[in-house]
Amino acid sequence: MSLVFIFRLIGMIIFAIIGVYWGQSIGTIAHQGPNVAVLSVEQYAFVFGLVGALAGFILAPFLSVYPAKALRSRLTHLSAQSLFSALLGLIAGLVIAALLAFPLSLLPPPFGSVLPFFGVIVFGYFGVAVFIMRQNDLFTVLSSFGRKDGAASPGESSPKGNEGRTILLDTSVIIDGRIADIARTGFLPGSLLIPRFVLNELQYIADSPDNLRRQRGRRGMEVLSQLQKEPSIPVRVSDIDVEGVRDVDDKLVILARQLRSPILTNDYNLNRIAELQGVMILNVNELANAVKSVLLPGESLVIRVIQEGKEPGQGVGYMDDGTMVVIESGREFMNRELQVTVTKVLQTAAGRMIFARPEDNRQN
Repeated sequence: MSLVFIFRLIGMIIFAIIGVYWGQSIGTIAHQGPNVAVLSVEQYAFVFGLVGALAGFILAPFLSVYPAKALRSRLTHLSAQSLFSALLGLIAGLVIAALLAFPLSLLPPPFGSVLPFFGVIVFGYFGVAVFIMRQNDLFTVLSSFGRKDGAASPGESSPKGNEGRTILLDTSVIIDGRIADIARTGFLPGSLLIPRFVLNELQYIADSPDNLRRQRGRRGMEVLSQLQKEPSIPVRVSDIDVEGVRDVDDKLVILARQLRSPILTNDYNLNRIAELQGVMILNVNELANAVKSVLLPGESLVIRVIQEGKEPGQGVGYMDDGTMVVIESGREFMNRELQVTVTKVLQTAAGRMIFARPEDNRQN
């Protein structure tokens, strides 16, 4: 038996009882007039009771279950910070309304009886609205109470820093897998937040009939499992959602603006869209390029040639960090290690590329 049907039965009983009382009252009034009533009092009660039962059976879910579900859905879309701020604002508004209730009640009628109730509604609403609008400032002030003299302790970032911030994860960065190693190093302060719609997209990829997409989705699931098992990495999966938007990237950007949180991704398109809308992006590819070894023209290194280049005679090798090294006249050294001298370093959209030439062509 469903919850809706149970409330329909309860509503039918309650409305039937109300209908019976109304029917008795209307029947009594009808029999007191000069005209002879067509129906008796009992018949009036019976008819109104049936009408009330029918109305209760139809209207009960719309007065109980459906509003409760809508409220619950609305609350799940709000962050815990917003809910806590709204509660504090409501308490503050009600306290102000209670302090003003007594002087307002001394006003001449009807103001003395109406204004206290009106003040509860107005101050309660403004308290919630103001505290939600300034929730970030509020939590900054609250976090400073735990520090001595309102200052950050040694080794601790200031309240205006990135401590305790929430970082949204994109599907692409979860599938990439490097996020687990990066988070384990401690370079990502705060908690990692994975919205439910990102998890749903990851599950959809893992269930794809295409073998490659399915493997990528399952890899993302394994990365999430590793992140959740790390005690030093706070990872949260939230049911928070963005209504009226279907695209996952658009939802992430809107959610990041609402929560004032950065997005961790390696998706180039999402990076550009988010930057245009003023959302902070933490790009894993840019981080990887930033930590690669810096070589200057004239420096030497040992590289192994593993494939041919695009130009005649070129050879290609890779450094330990994945940086491509294009070697002039390196084709003849295929599958061999040789000492090369850097001639040029080129930064491209795909990463850093190094051009070099062999120091000694006779080297084995």
